[in-house]
Amino acid sequence: MTTHTAARNGQRVPNPPAPAAAQPTSNSKPPVVRPTATITAMIVCLPDELSREPLTAHQLDRHFGVSGTLQPRFWAKPNLYLWQLRHLIGRVKAVKNQPEYCAGGPARLLQLTGMRHAAGVGAGIRHQIWQQAVQGTRPAQPWVDFHTRHLAEPGKYNYEQAVTDFWGQARISAMRAHNAANVGVPLAIDELEMLQAGATAYQHYSAMTAICGDALLTAESAQLAPASDAFADRVTYLEQAVRYLAGIENTSQRLVAVSL
Repeated sequence: MTTHTAARNGQRVPNPPAPAAAQPTSNSKPPVVRPTATITAMIVCLPDELSREPLTAHQLDRHFGVSGTLQPRFWAKPNLYLWQLRHLIGRVKAVKNQPEYCAGGPARLLQLTGMRHAAGVGAGIRHQIWQQAVQGTRPAQPWVDFHTRHLAEPGKYNYEQAVTDFWGQARISAMRAHNAANVGVPLAIDELEMLQAGATAYQHYSAMTAICGDALLTAESAQLAPASDAFADRVTYLEQAVRYLAGIENTSQRLVAVSL
């Protein structure tokens, strides 16, 4: 699998290496200093003049250069009036005792604070499970480190070797073993660096990502996105995106979540 294929499939780490011996990669491509970030979910701020119906993939591509589909990611605030519900975009039929999901709408009608809180609580539980799963193993290097080394010296360190070295780490094997034994509650291997940063850091990361996605397109057509999949770069993006959303949270500015 090439790096481009992995990004399109929404993976921040490659597939495990095949049992067969890997073939050397071509050295014809120019080296890249840092792999670009994987963007699978984008938050788009809609301009006032854009009609809400219908927000099709064609319109998203034409107006924002985003090829994707609406994603029911946001929670609507509870007890909205019928006239307020009509302003929501891509509403999903409500399930008893569950939040009402939608792809977006006016920010003041979305329960952004509740989403952050719930995501943080869930992340705390996942981190406890992760700690138990990897207990006794040494800290592992994230995939972005191996990928960066390959891109810097493709002739000396080919892609297949980078993949093998990443998946060969004991901590990664421990996470894979957990996922194999617990199909319903897998640990995200692409979140390794975030998990290793500690429980509180992982909770903050998960809470902010819940409302910010992987990238954000502002109403002024400025795109905010991490420079790479490295935790430091994603934190930089989340700082900017959270600050922007905080400024419009109680306004009529419309947001939509797009799955790329």
